[in-house]
Amino acid sequence: MTPFFEGLLWREAPPEWSAEETGATLTANALIKARSARAYAKPEETVLAEDTGLFVWALGGAPGVFSARYAGEGVSFDQNVAKLLRELAPYSGEARRASFLTAAAAIRPDGAQFFSCGRLDGVIAQERRGAQGFGYDPVFIVPSAGRALAEFSLEEKNTISHRGRAIGAIRPYLAVSAASSVS
Repeated sequence: MTPFFEGLLWREAPPEWSAEETGATLTANALIKARSARAYAKPEETVLAEDTGLFVWALGGAPGVFSARYAGEGVSFDQNVAKLLRELAPYSGEARRASFLTAAAAIRPDGAQFFSCGRLDGVIAQERRGAQGFGYDPVFIVPSAGRALAEFSLEEKNTISHRGRAIGAIRPYLAVSAASSVS
C-alpha cells in the first residue's frame, strides 16, 4: 500500500528548520512549525506539522503546551513523567483524568492553511506500564481498553490516538491539495 503522504519527522529535519515553540496554544505551535517547514519545502509540496500536549485536569491543565519540557528545558521524557507522577501522588481515581490533545496545521503551496485537532481521554496511572510508544504513553491509561498507550501496538495506537484523529480530520484537505497539484 502506498502511503498517503511522505513525511519527515521534526527531529530528523535539517537544523535550519528550527522553530521555537513560543506559541501559547498547541495550534499556534503547530503553525509555527508548519511555517518553518513551508520555507524549506519544494514549491509543489504541502506541509503538515502538529503539536501535542498532555492536559491533566487535577493540575489545572498542566503540563499542557509545555508537555515536552515540563520538568525543564532539555530534559528527557522520563524526567517529565517522573515529575508528573510526583505531582499526581496525592490524587487517585477520577481525579487523575487527563487528555492528550493534538493540533495539526497544513499549508498548501498556494498558501492556504488548514487546521484540525484530535483528542484522547484517559487517566494517569500510578506507575509506568508497557514498553511501546514514547513520552507519557507508559502512564496514560485508555479506560475503554484498560491499558496504557505503551501497551498498544503501533497499529492499535494509530487507530485511537489523538494524533491519528487530528491527521484523519485534516486528511481531506491534503487530498484536495494533492489532487490540485497533480493537474
